[in-house]
Amino acid sequence: MRKLRIVFMGTPDFAVATLQAIVDSEHEVVGVITAADKPAGRGRKLQESAVKRFAQAAHIPVLQPTNLKAPDFIESLAALEANLQVVVAFRMLPKVVWDMPQFGTFNLHASLLPNYRGAAPINWAIINGEEETGVTTFFIDDKIDTGEIILQKKTTIANTDTAGTLHDSLMVLGAKLVLETLALIANNTVVRIKQTEEKTLKSAYKIHKDTCRIPWDKPIAVIYNHIRGLSPYPSAWTTLVINEERIFLKIYAATIILSEHHLDIGTIVHTKKELHVAVKGGFINLLEIQLPGKRKMKTSEVLNGLKLSKTTRVF
Repeated sequence: MRKLRIVFMGTPDFAVATLQAIVDSEHEVVGVITAADKPAGRGRKLQESAVKRFAQAAHIPVLQPTNLKAPDFIESLAALEANLQVVVAFRMLPKVVWDMPQFGTFNLHASLLPNYRGAAPINWAIINGEEETGVTTFFIDDKIDTGEIILQKKTTIANTDTAGTLHDSLMVLGAKLVLETLALIANNTVVRIKQTEEKTLKSAYKIHKDTCRIPWDKPIAVIYNHIRGLSPYPSAWTTLVINEERIFLKIYAATIILSEHHLDIGTIVHTKKELHVAVKGGFINLLEIQLPGKRKMKTSEVLNGLKLSKTTRVF
C-alpha cells in the first residue's frame, strides 16, 4: 500500500464530513486549502469557513489563497509535499495546482456524473423531479466536472426530500465514497472511466434570484419540486399581493392538494391557519414562509398577524 500525503481543498459544511473521515483514517492530511475569511452578518465580522474551523481544531496547516496561480501560494502548496489532493466543494483549479501531486487530484461531486455538472447539483436534481441521484469521485482535468470517473454511489430521492435533507444524506455518502477512493489509490487499483458526452445531459448551473421565483403557471408537481429543491437555501420566492401592496415572500415548505377548481392561477384561499395557492390541478398548501424582516415561521403563525383580502393572490 502506498502512503498517502493529502492536501484537502474545501470550504462549506458539506466538505467537513469528508475531511473528518480522512483525518480519522490511516491517511495523513498535511494541509488544508480553503476560502479566505469573508465579512458576514449585520456586523460584517470576518467569517471563517467551516473547513478552516475544523482544520484549525485538528491542528492542520491552513492556506487561504485569493489567487490560486500566485507564485507564493504555489510555493507554499509545493512545500507541503503532498502526493494527492482531494477536493470537495471548492472552486475550479488551475492546471498548475491540480497537476502538482504524484497521484493526481480528485474531486467529490454531488451527482451521478456526467449528469448535473456544475454548481448546484443537489438543487437541480430535486427541481427536475429526479427519483435517484448520488455522488461521484473523479480526477480533475481542465474543464468543469468532466474528468475520468473513479467511483459512484447511488441513492434514492424521496418525494418529501428537500435540498437540505438530500444535502445531508449525500454528505455522509460522499465521505464514505472518498474513503473507498483513497483505498483504491493507495493500492494502485483505480480503474478510470471516461465520461460520456451526450446532447441530453442535464446541467446543474448556478442558481440566481430569478431562478428561485415560483412558476405558478406550471403543473402542480413542478411547483412542489421547485419549492423543495430550493429549501432551505437559497429558497423559493414569490410576490404576495394584498390589496395594492406587493410583498416579497419566501416559501420553504409546502404540500400538494389535488383538487378540481375554477379559480385563477395564483388565487389565495385561506383560513385562520392555512394558506392555499390555486394552481393547475389543485392547490399548493404553504406550510413554512418568511416575510421581509421576519424570521422563517409556520404559516399558521404568520396568519395571526397578516390581514388578507378576498383579492389576495401571488404571482
